Amino acid sequence: MLKIIKYPDDFLRKKSEEVKDFKDPQIAKLVSDMLKTMEAEKGIGLAAPQVNSSLRICVVRVDNTAHILINPKIKSFSRKKEVFEEGCLSFPGKFFPVERPVKVKIKAKDLDGRKIKIKAEGLLARVLQHEIDHLDGVLIIDRIVK
Repeated sequence: MLKIIKYPDDFLRKKSEEVKDFKDPQIAKLVSDMLKTMEAEKGIGLAAPQVNSSLRICVVRVDNTAHILINPKIKSFSRKKEVFEEGCLSFPGKFFPVERPVKVKIKAKDLDGRKIKIKAEGLLARVLQHEIDHLDGVLIIDRIVK
């Protein structure tokens, strides 16, 4: 189990660094520990900066499917947006109204460094955007709808 960093820790504001060495065994261990931590905390997404790692990695579990994204980038998103209450493991017990595109296309790499593409909508699209925000130092409170 990893310790989750809570707001207002400044580490959450740092931009993550791309993973370059996919053969580094520490990467697979970090991903495994992140998945275990996310599930123990009953979360559906977790980004490496939330567990004190500056690497561009996030894990998501929606509809019993785990997604491991390394160096993810949002390539496109829908014009249509929705406001929905979001929570965050770095803001325990708090929920905020956030507007996000309902569909996204994401490019990333898997644990072996192979390219992956994800077309997501609904909850998966929202969670992926939330976690990628963490990798860019953007927090849920930066996106609150007034």
